[in-house]
Amino acid sequence: MASSSTLVLSTLFSSLPLQKTLNPKTKNPFSLTSHKLPRPPSSPTLSCSTFPKPKTHHNQIQLCRRFRARTTIRDVDKDEEEEQAVVGEDSAEFLLSKQKLSSWLYFTAILGTVLFVLNVAWIDNSTGFGKPFIEAVSGLSDSHEVVMLLLILIFAIVHSGLASLRDAGEKLIGERAFRVLFAGTSLPLAVSTVVYFINHRYDGVQLWQLKDVYGVHELVWLSNFISFLFLYPSTFNLLEVAAVDKPKMHLWETGIMRITRHPQLVGQVVWCLAHTIWIGNSVTVAASIGLIGHHLFGAWNGDRRLAIRYGENFEVVKKRTSIIPFAAIIDGRQKLPKDYYKEFIRLPYFVITALTLGAYFAHPLMQAASFGLHW
Repeated sequence: MASSSTLVLSTLFSSLPLQKTLNPKTKNPFSLTSHKLPRPPSSPTLSCSTFPKPKTHHNQIQLCRRFRARTTIRDVDKDEEEEQAVVGEDSAEFLLSKQKLSSWLYFTAILGTVLFVLNVAWIDNSTGFGKPFIEAVSGLSDSHEVVMLLLILIFAIVHSGLASLRDAGEKLIGERAFRVLFAGTSLPLAVSTVVYFINHRYDGVQLWQLKDVYGVHELVWLSNFISFLFLYPSTFNLLEVAAVDKPKMHLWETGIMRITRHPQLVGQVVWCLAHTIWIGNSVTVAASIGLIGHHLFGAWNGDRRLAIRYGENFEVVKKRTSIIPFAAIIDGRQKLPKDYYKEFIRLPYFVITALTLGAYFAHPLMQAASFGLHW
């Protein structure tokens, strides 16, 4: 303690100007003591008033040091703000003033046409190709688990394959025409996979039974609800999905993207885990493995395509986001704005919330319609 006090005091004193004092031995006024100041008489402690005030140049040095320190702090804060400046797009932005009634009328007409064609060309057993397709795949194996995996694999190859060819396809036939080709090919395969899962979800080997366990139903319901909030961002702009607006490859950055860069992957994992816990058999396990595997590949492929399209801007977004939910926020790479909650108080999120609740209550209708197809 004494040595540290001596060091502090000696440092303080060394910064003060030398004082002329008589050498106690020679009494010679021209002989000076070196770097020593007189002790205050009859004072056991030292205070700042004991010593002469620093000269003007010393005050200037101190002011310069303080100015530099404060300027440096401001520069650091400015750099942090610049690092968090959004380089991507604002997710789920919906301004009523920018909407055109004609666009939504086109959307309604296109949606009705697509559903009509899908029913005639694929779903209706008397005219469509859906049932022959399911029979062809089912003929490859007597195992429902294998057929389930094959259906997911076929969908994954077509869906992700066309997504990988998007840049070349859009240059060849245009954005809208490629979107029609992409949706027209992927949608029937998706319907077949979903219908087969609904009809055969209780087949296979029962691995566990947790439906009667207290709280499991509530946990599964809540998990399914949350999963759709994550699944939705793949279709932020419905007008682009229907090719009413020119489809674009977006670099989303706000809203749920701050939580995870691949919300559809997270939503699919949550959905699969919830259904696997609830049903608990081998068919559900096979379906979950296939779907999660496809979405893991989709996350990698999506990052690859965004890196090609957006280059440095994507690298910035990738650096301050994460695939694992909340990881970038926890380790400080993602700085949430103070009004972050406002990025969710938007019409698209309210719509998907209503549709999710509607889908839950429509489960009996979906199951009846799927069973009626006998796929």
